[in-house]
Amino acid sequence: MTRKYFGTDGIRGRANGVITPDLAMRVGQATGIAFRRGEHRHRVVIGKDTRLSGYMIETALIAGFTSVGMDVLQLGPMPTPAVAMLTRSMRADLGVMISASHNPYEDNGIKLFGPDGYKLNDEVEAEITRLIDSDLGKQLSSSAMLGRAKRIDSAHARYIEFAKRTLPRNLGLDGLRIVLDCANGAAYKVAPEALWELGAEVITIGDEPDGFNINKDVGSTKPAALSQKVRDLRADLGIALDGDADRVLIVDEQGQVVDGDQLMGVIARSWQEDGRLSAPGIVATVMSNLGLERYLAGLGLSMARTAVGDRYVLEHMRANGFNLGGEQSGHIILSDYGTTGDGLVAALQLLAVVKRQEKPVSEVCHCFEPLPQILKNVRYKQGRPLEEKPVVSAIKAAEQLLGESGRLVIRPSGTEPVIRVMAEGDDRDLVMRAVDEVVDAVTKAAA
Repeated sequence: MTRKYFGTDGIRGRANGVITPDLAMRVGQATGIAFRRGEHRHRVVIGKDTRLSGYMIETALIAGFTSVGMDVLQLGPMPTPAVAMLTRSMRADLGVMISASHNPYEDNGIKLFGPDGYKLNDEVEAEITRLIDSDLGKQLSSSAMLGRAKRIDSAHARYIEFAKRTLPRNLGLDGLRIVLDCANGAAYKVAPEALWELGAEVITIGDEPDGFNINKDVGSTKPAALSQKVRDLRADLGIALDGDADRVLIVDEQGQVVDGDQLMGVIARSWQEDGRLSAPGIVATVMSNLGLERYLAGLGLSMARTAVGDRYVLEHMRANGFNLGGEQSGHIILSDYGTTGDGLVAALQLLAVVKRQEKPVSEVCHCFEPLPQILKNVRYKQGRPLEEKPVVSAIKAAEQLLGESGRLVIRPSGTEPVIRVMAEGDDRDLVMRAVDEVVDAVTKAAA
Protein backbone atom coordinates (compact mmCIF):
# COMPACT_ATOMS: atom_id res chain seq x y z
CA MET A 1 0.00 0.00 0.00
CA THR A 2 1.38 3.41 -0.98
CA ARG A 3 2.30 6.01 1.63
CA LYS A 4 3.07 8.73 -0.92
CA TYR A 5 1.37 11.57 0.96
CA PHE A 6 0.24 10.28 4.34
CA GLY A 7 2.55 9.69 7.30
CA THR A 8 1.69 8.50 10.80
CA ASP A 9 -0.44 11.61 11.42
CA GLY A 10 -1.95 12.86 8.19
CA ILE A 11 -0.02 14.76 5.52
CA ARG A 12 2.86 16.83 6.85
CA GLY A 13 5.82 18.78 5.47
CA ARG A 14 7.33 22.16 4.76
CA ALA A 15 4.64 24.77 4.04
CA ASN A 16 4.73 25.93 0.41
CA GLY A 17 7.35 23.24 -0.22
CA VAL A 18 5.64 19.91 0.42
CA ILE A 19 2.27 21.34 1.47
CA THR A 20 1.55 23.60 -1.52
CA PRO A 21 -1.75 25.28 -2.44
CA ASP A 22 -2.06 22.87 -5.37
CA LEU A 23 -1.65 19.81 -3.13
CA ALA A 24 -4.05 21.20 -0.52
CA MET A 25 -6.71 21.86 -3.18
CA ARG A 26 -6.31 18.36 -4.59
CA VAL A 27 -6.53 16.88 -1.09
CA GLY A 28 -9.79 18.79 -0.62
CA GLN A 29 -11.17 17.55 -3.92
CA ALA A 30 -10.01 13.95 -3.46
CA THR A 31 -11.21 13.68 0.13
CA GLY A 32 -14.52 15.34 -0.71
CA ILE A 33 -15.08 12.84 -3.54
CA ALA A 34 -14.11 9.91 -1.30
CA PHE A 35 -16.68 10.98 1.31
CA ARG A 36 -19.58 11.79 -1.05
CA ARG A 37 -22.21 9.35 0.08
CA GLY A 38 -25.86 9.79 -0.76
CA GLU A 39 -27.74 12.77 -2.15
CA HIS A 40 -27.70 14.97 0.98
CA ARG A 41 -25.83 18.26 1.14
CA HIS A 42 -22.35 17.31 2.36
CA ARG A 43 -20.36 19.40 4.81
CA VAL A 44 -16.82 19.53 6.17
CA VAL A 45 -15.51 21.37 9.24
CA ILE A 46 -12.03 22.90 9.07
CA GLY A 47 -9.95 24.02 12.03
CA LYS A 48 -6.34 25.17 12.15
CA ASP A 49 -3.56 26.19 14.48
CA THR A 50 -1.83 29.58 14.40
CA ARG A 51 0.84 29.11 11.70
CA LEU A 52 1.07 31.78 9.03
CA SER A 53 0.69 29.13 6.33
CA GLY A 54 -2.70 28.14 7.75
CA TYR A 55 -4.39 30.91 5.78
CA MET A 56 -2.95 29.66 2.49
CA ILE A 57 -3.74 26.00 3.13
CA GLU A 58 -7.25 26.69 4.45
CA THR A 59 -8.13 28.77 1.40
CA ALA A 60 -6.84 26.07 -0.96
CA LEU A 61 -8.73 23.33 0.90
CA ILE A 62 -11.92 25.39 0.75
CA ALA A 63 -11.49 25.75 -3.01
CA GLY A 64 -11.06 21.98 -3.30
CA PHE A 65 -14.01 21.02 -1.13
CA THR A 66 -16.44 23.53 -2.60
CA SER A 67 -15.45 22.51 -6.15
CA VAL A 68 -16.76 19.00 -5.46
CA GLY A 69 -19.97 20.26 -3.86
CA MET A 70 -19.08 20.24 -0.16
CA ASP A 71 -20.13 23.04 2.18
CA VAL A 72 -17.31 24.21 4.43
CA LEU A 73 -17.69 25.29 8.07
CA GLN A 74 -14.64 27.26 9.19
CA LEU A 75 -13.81 26.98 12.89
CA GLY A 76 -10.73 29.21 12.98
CA PRO A 77 -7.89 28.39 15.43
CA MET A 78 -9.06 25.33 17.38
CA PRO A 79 -7.42 22.33 19.06
CA THR A 80 -7.26 19.11 17.07
CA PRO A 81 -9.56 17.28 19.55
CA ALA A 82 -12.08 20.10 19.22
CA VAL A 83 -12.21 19.55 15.46
CA ALA A 84 -12.77 15.82 16.00
CA MET A 85 -15.52 16.51 18.53
CA LEU A 86 -17.24 19.15 16.38
CA THR A 87 -17.14 16.90 13.32
CA ARG A 88 -19.45 14.53 15.19
CA SER A 89 -21.44 17.19 17.02
CA MET A 90 -22.22 19.15 13.85
CA ARG A 91 -22.97 15.94 11.93
CA ALA A 92 -20.36 16.75 9.31
CA ASP A 93 -19.25 14.21 6.73
CA LEU A 94 -15.61 15.09 7.29
CA GLY A 95 -13.30 17.02 9.62
CA VAL A 96 -9.97 18.67 8.77
CA MET A 97 -7.27 20.05 11.08
CA ILE A 98 -4.52 22.16 9.55
CA SER A 99 -1.55 21.68 11.84
CA ALA A 100 1.93 20.24 12.18
CA SER A 101 1.41 19.73 15.91
CA HIS A 102 4.71 20.24 17.79
CA ASN A 103 6.79 21.03 14.67
CA PRO A 104 8.17 24.57 14.03
CA TYR A 105 6.10 27.14 12.16
CA GLU A 106 7.76 26.43 8.79
CA ASP A 107 6.00 23.05 8.68
CA ASN A 108 2.31 22.39 8.38
CA GLY A 109 0.00 19.46 7.88
CA ILE A 110 -3.48 18.24 7.04
CA LYS A 111 -5.17 15.83 9.47
CA LEU A 112 -8.43 14.22 8.37
CA PHE A 113 -11.30 12.85 10.45
CA GLY A 114 -14.24 10.76 9.34
CA PRO A 115 -17.85 11.54 10.32
CA ASP A 116 -17.36 9.51 13.53
CA GLY A 117 -14.54 11.84 14.62
CA TYR A 118 -11.82 9.21 14.22
CA LYS A 119 -8.72 9.61 12.07
CA LEU A 120 -8.89 7.77 8.77
CA ASN A 121 -7.61 4.22 8.42
CA ASP A 122 -4.93 3.14 5.97
CA GLU A 123 -7.40 1.90 3.37
CA VAL A 124 -9.23 5.23 3.17
CA GLU A 125 -5.93 7.13 3.02
CA ALA A 126 -4.85 4.87 0.15
CA GLU A 127 -8.07 5.66 -1.74
CA ILE A 128 -7.55 9.40 -1.21
CA THR A 129 -3.96 9.05 -2.45
CA ARG A 130 -5.23 7.33 -5.59
CA LEU A 131 -7.75 10.11 -6.18
CA ILE A 132 -5.17 12.88 -5.63
CA ASP A 133 -3.07 11.41 -8.45
CA SER A 134 -6.05 10.87 -10.78
CA ASP A 135 -7.81 13.18 -13.23
CA LEU A 136 -10.20 14.95 -10.87
CA GLY A 137 -11.64 17.32 -13.48
CA LYS A 138 -14.32 14.85 -14.53
CA GLN A 139 -15.66 14.56 -10.97
CA LEU A 140 -16.12 18.25 -10.17
CA SER A 141 -19.58 19.57 -9.37
CA SER A 142 -21.76 21.49 -11.75
CA SER A 143 -21.98 25.27 -11.37
CA ALA A 144 -25.31 24.95 -9.57
CA MET A 145 -24.03 22.38 -7.06
CA LEU A 146 -20.86 24.11 -5.84
CA GLY A 147 -20.36 24.28 -2.10
CA ARG A 148 -20.48 27.34 0.17
CA ALA A 149 -18.15 28.35 3.00
CA LYS A 150 -18.98 30.13 6.24
CA ARG A 151 -17.34 30.81 9.57
CA ILE A 152 -18.81 29.27 12.75
CA ASP A 153 -18.44 31.76 15.60
CA SER A 154 -19.92 29.48 18.27
CA ALA A 155 -17.29 26.75 17.92
CA HIS A 156 -15.08 27.98 20.78
CA ALA A 157 -17.95 28.08 23.27
CA ARG A 158 -19.12 24.62 22.24
CA TYR A 159 -15.71 23.07 22.87
CA ILE A 160 -15.24 24.87 26.19
CA GLU A 161 -18.59 23.56 27.40
CA PHE A 162 -17.72 20.06 26.25
CA ALA A 163 -14.38 20.13 28.12
CA LYS A 164 -15.98 21.42 31.32
CA ARG A 165 -18.55 18.62 31.27
CA THR A 166 -15.81 15.99 31.49
CA LEU A 167 -15.51 16.95 35.19
CA PRO A 168 -18.14 15.98 37.78
CA ARG A 169 -20.77 18.71 38.10
CA ASN A 170 -19.91 19.50 41.73
CA LEU A 171 -16.14 19.68 41.17
CA GLY A 172 -14.52 23.05 40.52
CA LEU A 173 -10.95 24.29 40.41
CA ASP A 174 -11.38 27.05 43.00
CA GLY A 175 -8.23 27.74 44.98
CA LEU A 176 -5.83 26.45 42.34
CA ARG A 177 -3.26 28.79 40.84
CA ILE A 178 -2.38 27.40 37.41
CA VAL A 179 0.21 28.60 34.91
CA LEU A 180 -0.99 27.60 31.44
CA ASP A 181 1.38 27.39 28.46
CA CYS A 182 -0.60 27.43 25.21
CA ALA A 183 2.50 27.06 22.96
CA ASN A 184 1.30 30.10 20.98
CA GLY A 185 -0.93 27.55 19.32
CA ALA A 186 -4.48 26.46 18.65
CA ALA A 187 -5.71 26.49 22.27
CA TYR A 188 -4.59 30.02 23.13
CA LYS A 189 -8.22 31.16 23.53
CA VAL A 190 -10.22 28.12 24.60
CA ALA A 191 -7.92 26.58 27.24
CA PRO A 192 -7.53 29.66 29.48
CA GLU A 193 -11.26 30.35 29.30
CA ALA A 194 -12.19 26.78 30.24
CA LEU A 195 -9.92 26.75 33.31
CA TRP A 196 -11.07 30.22 34.37
CA GLU A 197 -14.75 29.26 34.04
CA LEU A 198 -14.07 26.26 36.31
CA GLY A 199 -12.81 28.62 39.01
CA ALA A 200 -9.02 28.45 38.72
CA GLU A 201 -6.69 31.42 38.89
CA VAL A 202 -5.04 31.24 35.46
CA ILE A 203 -1.76 32.83 34.41
CA THR A 204 -1.01 32.29 30.73
CA ILE A 205 2.19 32.17 28.72
CA GLY A 206 2.54 31.26 25.06
CA ASP A 207 -0.80 32.93 24.36
CA GLU A 208 0.30 35.58 21.84
CA PRO A 209 0.61 33.81 18.49
CA ASP A 210 2.00 35.85 15.61
CA GLY A 211 2.13 33.19 12.89
CA PHE A 212 5.79 32.43 13.51
CA ASN A 213 6.17 31.64 17.23
CA ILE A 214 4.12 28.46 17.59
CA ASN A 215 6.07 25.99 19.79
CA LYS A 216 9.04 28.40 19.87
CA ASP A 217 10.66 28.01 23.32
CA VAL A 218 7.22 27.21 24.78
CA GLY A 219 4.75 24.33 24.91
CA SER A 220 5.04 20.68 25.87
CA THR A 221 8.27 20.20 23.90
CA LYS A 222 9.98 23.18 25.60
CA PRO A 223 8.66 23.30 29.20
CA ALA A 224 11.60 25.22 30.74
CA ALA A 225 9.83 28.60 30.60
CA LEU A 226 6.74 27.10 32.23
CA SER A 227 8.80 25.49 35.01
CA GLN A 228 10.45 28.81 35.79
CA LYS A 229 7.12 30.66 35.80
CA VAL A 230 5.56 28.12 38.18
CA ARG A 231 8.46 28.56 40.60
CA ASP A 232 8.46 32.36 40.30
CA LEU A 233 4.74 32.66 40.99
CA ARG A 234 4.61 29.81 43.53
CA ALA A 235 1.78 28.31 41.50
CA ASP A 236 0.17 24.98 42.32
CA LEU A 237 1.05 23.57 38.92
CA GLY A 238 1.71 24.32 35.29
CA ILE A 239 0.02 22.88 32.21
CA ALA A 240 1.88 22.75 28.89
CA LEU A 241 -0.02 22.08 25.67
CA ASP A 242 1.53 21.66 22.24
CA GLY A 243 0.75 23.58 19.06
CA ASP A 244 -2.53 21.80 18.31
CA ALA A 245 -3.32 20.93 21.96
CA ASP A 246 -3.68 17.19 21.50
CA ARG A 247 -0.89 16.53 24.00
CA VAL A 248 -0.11 17.82 27.48
CA LEU A 249 2.64 17.78 30.09
CA ILE A 250 2.30 18.92 33.69
CA VAL A 251 4.79 20.86 35.82
CA ASP A 252 4.46 20.35 39.59
CA GLU A 253 4.74 23.09 42.21
CA GLN A 254 8.51 22.55 42.37
CA GLY A 255 8.91 23.13 38.65
CA GLN A 256 9.52 19.45 37.85
CA VAL A 257 8.09 18.11 34.60
CA VAL A 258 5.53 15.29 34.79
CA ASP A 259 5.36 13.31 31.53
CA GLY A 260 2.57 11.33 29.91
CA ASP A 261 3.59 8.08 31.58
CA GLN A 262 3.04 9.53 35.06
CA LEU A 263 -0.25 11.09 33.95
CA MET A 264 -1.50 7.75 32.65
CA GLY A 265 -0.52 6.19 35.97
CA VAL A 266 -2.50 8.80 37.93
CA ILE A 267 -5.59 8.51 35.75
CA ALA A 268 -5.43 4.70 35.61
CA ARG A 269 -5.37 4.41 39.41
CA SER A 270 -8.14 7.00 39.83
CA TRP A 271 -10.37 5.34 37.25
CA GLN A 272 -9.69 1.90 38.72
CA GLU A 273 -10.77 3.11 42.17
CA ASP A 274 -13.92 4.65 40.68
CA GLY A 275 -14.72 1.55 38.62
CA ARG A 276 -14.39 3.53 35.39
CA LEU A 277 -11.82 1.43 33.53
CA SER A 278 -13.60 -0.50 30.79
CA ALA A 279 -10.78 -3.09 30.78
CA PRO A 280 -8.23 -4.00 33.47
CA GLY A 281 -5.36 -2.07 31.95
CA ILE A 282 -4.22 0.65 29.57
CA VAL A 283 -2.62 0.94 26.14
CA ALA A 284 0.74 2.68 25.69
CA THR A 285 3.58 2.59 23.14
CA VAL A 286 7.00 1.02 22.98
CA MET A 287 8.41 4.34 24.27
CA SER A 288 6.60 4.24 27.63
CA ASN A 289 8.82 3.63 30.64
CA LEU A 290 9.18 0.17 32.09
CA GLY A 291 8.54 1.76 35.49
CA LEU A 292 4.95 2.50 34.43
CA GLU A 293 4.43 -1.10 33.37
CA ARG A 294 5.70 -2.36 36.73
CA TYR A 295 3.57 0.19 38.64
CA LEU A 296 0.42 -0.87 36.81
CA ALA A 297 1.21 -4.53 37.39
CA GLY A 298 1.29 -3.76 41.12
CA LEU A 299 -2.28 -2.48 40.79
CA GLY A 300 -3.34 -5.60 38.92
CA LEU A 301 -3.49 -3.74 35.61
CA SER A 302 -1.94 -4.66 32.29
CA MET A 303 -0.14 -2.39 29.83
CA ALA A 304 -0.37 -3.27 26.15
CA ARG A 305 2.29 -1.69 23.91
CA THR A 306 1.85 -0.51 20.33
CA ALA A 307 3.98 1.23 17.73
CA VAL A 308 4.56 4.94 18.32
CA GLY A 309 1.67 7.13 17.22
CA ASP A 310 -1.65 7.87 18.84
CA ARG A 311 -3.51 6.27 15.91
CA TYR A 312 -1.97 2.89 16.79
CA VAL A 313 -2.80 3.32 20.47
CA LEU A 314 -6.38 4.16 19.57
CA GLU A 315 -6.70 1.24 17.16
CA HIS A 316 -5.66 -1.18 19.92
CA MET A 317 -7.99 0.51 22.41
CA ARG A 318 -10.98 0.20 20.08
CA ALA A 319 -10.20 -3.38 19.10
CA ASN A 320 -9.73 -4.58 22.68
CA GLY A 321 -12.17 -2.52 24.75
CA PHE A 322 -9.77 -0.14 26.56
CA ASN A 323 -10.86 3.41 27.42
CA LEU A 324 -7.47 4.78 28.55
CA GLY A 325 -4.28 4.95 26.55
CA GLY A 326 -1.57 7.30 25.46
CA GLU A 327 2.04 8.17 24.91
CA GLN A 328 4.91 9.31 27.08
CA SER A 329 4.98 12.53 25.03
CA GLY A 330 1.62 13.52 26.50
CA HIS A 331 -0.94 12.22 24.01
CA ILE A 332 -3.57 10.93 26.44
CA ILE A 333 -6.63 9.28 24.89
CA LEU A 334 -9.73 9.07 27.06
CA SER A 335 -12.21 7.36 24.78
CA ASP A 336 -15.13 7.99 27.13
CA TYR A 337 -14.82 11.62 26.06
CA GLY A 338 -13.07 11.83 22.71
CA THR A 339 -11.73 10.10 19.64
CA THR A 340 -8.18 11.44 19.82
CA GLY A 341 -5.69 12.84 22.31
CA ASP A 342 -6.99 15.91 24.15
CA GLY A 343 -4.49 17.88 26.21
CA LEU A 344 -7.06 20.01 28.02
CA VAL A 345 -9.39 17.13 28.94
CA ALA A 346 -6.45 15.01 30.15
CA ALA A 347 -5.26 17.93 32.31
CA LEU A 348 -8.75 18.25 33.79
CA GLN A 349 -8.73 14.57 34.78
CA LEU A 350 -5.45 15.14 36.62
CA LEU A 351 -6.83 18.29 38.28
CA ALA A 352 -9.84 16.32 39.49
CA VAL A 353 -7.50 13.91 41.33
CA VAL A 354 -5.50 16.83 42.79
CA LYS A 355 -8.69 18.47 44.11
CA ARG A 356 -10.03 15.24 45.61
CA GLN A 357 -6.79 14.23 47.31
CA GLU A 358 -5.92 17.77 48.44
CA LYS A 359 -2.22 16.98 48.09
CA PRO A 360 0.58 18.81 46.24
CA VAL A 361 0.89 17.91 42.57
CA SER A 362 4.37 16.53 43.20
CA GLU A 363 2.87 13.88 45.49
CA VAL A 364 -0.13 13.09 43.32
CA CYS A 365 1.87 12.75 40.12
CA HIS A 366 4.86 10.78 41.35
CA CYS A 367 3.33 7.35 40.88
CA PHE A 368 6.53 5.46 40.19
CA GLU A 369 10.28 5.89 39.90
CA PRO A 370 11.10 5.83 36.18
CA LEU A 371 13.84 3.50 35.06
CA PRO A 372 16.82 5.24 33.45
CA GLN A 373 15.65 5.94 29.92
CA ILE A 374 17.76 7.73 27.33
CA LEU A 375 16.52 8.95 23.97
CA LYS A 376 18.72 10.48 21.28
CA ASN A 377 17.82 11.63 17.79
CA VAL A 378 19.96 11.34 14.65
CA ARG A 379 18.95 13.53 11.70
CA TYR A 380 19.57 12.19 8.21
CA LYS A 381 19.06 13.57 4.70
CA GLN A 382 18.42 10.47 2.60
CA GLY A 383 18.82 6.72 2.34
CA ARG A 384 18.03 4.05 4.92
CA PRO A 385 20.74 4.18 7.59
CA LEU A 386 19.08 1.46 9.67
CA GLU A 387 19.71 -1.08 6.91
CA GLU A 388 23.47 -0.50 6.81
CA LYS A 389 25.48 -3.49 8.11
CA PRO A 390 27.46 -1.56 10.78
CA VAL A 391 24.17 -0.23 12.19
CA VAL A 392 22.57 -3.67 12.24
CA SER A 393 25.63 -5.02 14.09
CA ALA A 394 25.59 -2.13 16.59
CA ILE A 395 21.91 -2.72 17.36
CA LYS A 396 22.48 -6.42 17.95
CA ALA A 397 25.41 -5.67 20.27
CA ALA A 398 23.37 -3.09 22.22
CA GLU A 399 20.52 -5.57 22.72
CA GLN A 400 22.95 -8.14 24.09
CA LEU A 401 24.48 -5.51 26.36
CA LEU A 402 21.11 -4.62 27.91
CA GLY A 403 20.01 -8.24 28.27
CA GLU A 404 16.58 -9.15 29.60
CA SER A 405 16.52 -6.32 32.16
CA GLY A 406 16.39 -3.57 29.55
CA ARG A 407 14.80 -2.51 26.28
CA LEU A 408 16.12 -0.97 23.06
CA VAL A 409 13.75 0.80 20.68
CA ILE A 410 14.98 2.26 17.38
CA ARG A 411 12.62 3.81 14.89
CA PRO A 412 12.42 6.44 12.18
CA SER A 413 10.16 9.36 13.06
CA GLY A 414 6.89 9.40 11.17
CA THR A 415 6.86 13.20 10.93
CA GLU A 416 10.47 14.30 10.24
CA PRO A 417 13.75 12.84 8.84
CA VAL A 418 15.00 11.68 12.22
CA ILE A 419 15.92 8.28 13.64
CA ARG A 420 15.10 7.93 17.33
CA VAL A 421 17.27 5.69 19.50
CA MET A 422 15.88 4.86 22.95
CA ALA A 423 17.07 2.45 25.61
CA GLU A 424 16.10 1.84 29.21
CA GLY A 425 17.05 -0.50 32.01
CA ASP A 426 18.00 -0.72 35.65
CA ASP A 427 21.67 0.19 35.02
CA ARG A 428 22.01 3.76 33.73
CA ASP A 429 25.62 3.33 32.59
CA LEU A 430 24.73 0.32 30.45
CA VAL A 431 21.75 2.18 28.99
CA MET A 432 23.93 5.19 28.08
CA ARG A 433 26.55 2.97 26.51
CA ALA A 434 23.99 1.06 24.44
CA VAL A 435 22.43 4.28 23.10
CA ASP A 436 25.78 5.93 22.33
CA GLU A 437 27.06 2.92 20.39
CA VAL A 438 23.94 2.77 18.21
CA VAL A 439 23.83 6.56 17.72
CA ASP A 440 27.49 6.55 16.67
CA ALA A 441 26.85 3.85 14.08
CA VAL A 442 23.70 5.55 12.73
CA THR A 443 25.45 8.94 12.57
CA LYS A 444 28.29 7.48 10.47
CA ALA A 445 25.84 5.69 8.19
CA ALA A 446 23.76 8.84 7.74
CA ALA A 447 26.76 11.05 6.95
